[in-house]
Amino acid sequence: MPLIRLLVEYDGTRYGGWQRQTNSNTVQAEIEKAVRRVTGEEVAVVGSGRTDAGVHAAGQVAVFETASDIPPEKFAPALTNYLPEDIAVLESRAAPEDFHPTRHAKRKTYRYRVLNRPVRPALKRGRVWHVYERLDAKAMREAARHFVGEHDFAALTPRSSAAEKMTTVRTVHRCDVCAEGERITIEVEGSGFLYNMVRAIAGTLVDVGAGRFEPGEIPDVLASRDRRRAGRTAPPGGLCLVSVEYDD
Repeated sequence: MPLIRLLVEYDGTRYGGWQRQTNSNTVQAEIEKAVRRVTGEEVAVVGSGRTDAGVHAAGQVAVFETASDIPPEKFAPALTNYLPEDIAVLESRAAPEDFHPTRHAKRKTYRYRVLNRPVRPALKRGRVWHVYERLDAKAMREAARHFVGEHDFAALTPRSSAAEKMTTVRTVHRCDVCAEGERITIEVEGSGFLYNMVRAIAGTLVDVGAGRFEPGEIPDVLASRDRRRAGRTAPPGGLCLVSVEYDD
C-alpha cells in the first residue's frame, strides 16, 4: 500500500508524549483517529521518535500506510481538519515503500528554552523552564562543547533505561548555548538520543550556569556513566523537537 509521510507540529502540554498509551492521550493516537475519520482505515502511524510527556515538536516526521486514493499532498489539510487545535500536519507526501522515519533518520535537532529572571512567566507557561537564579551563560557555553562528539551518555539517561540499551554511545554534532537578555536557548543536534538525554544535558548546563558544576567537570561526569553525577533532568515543557533530517 502507498506510504504517506507527514511533517507534524504539536504542543505537547496536554499529551502523555508521542507514543500511543493505554492510560494517557497521545499525539500518535490523535493522528490515528484523524486518519480513521478521513479514510475509514485503522492504521499505525509511526513517528521518528518518542517525545516525552509535555514535550513539543515543530518537525516530527511520521508515516502510515493507506489504501486510500486521496492524493498524498491532500492528507495534510484533511487530517488537520480532524485534529485538536494543538496538533497540525504541516506537510504530507508520498514516501518510498522502504522508508522508516526512525531507522533512516540521520540527524535530529532539539531546542531547549530557559527563561532566566526572578519573576515567573505568565505568557510562556509550559513552553520554557523558569530559572530564577542568575545563570552564567559563558560557563554554560564552555560546558556545552564537552558534549560534542561520540561519547557514552549513560550518565545522562536513567539507569533503568541505560540497562535496556545495547549501547549508550551516541554522537552529538552540535551543542550550542545562546543568551539574549533573559532568554537562554540550548540547541542540541545529534544522530540520535537516549531517553531523557537532551533534558539531562539542559539540566546539567543550567546547573553549570548556577555554579553547581565547573565546565571542566563534564568529561569526568560522562566517564563515570553514573546518572547521579550529572545535573538535573530539565522539565519537559522547555523542550521542542525542531527537525529530523534524512538523506532525501
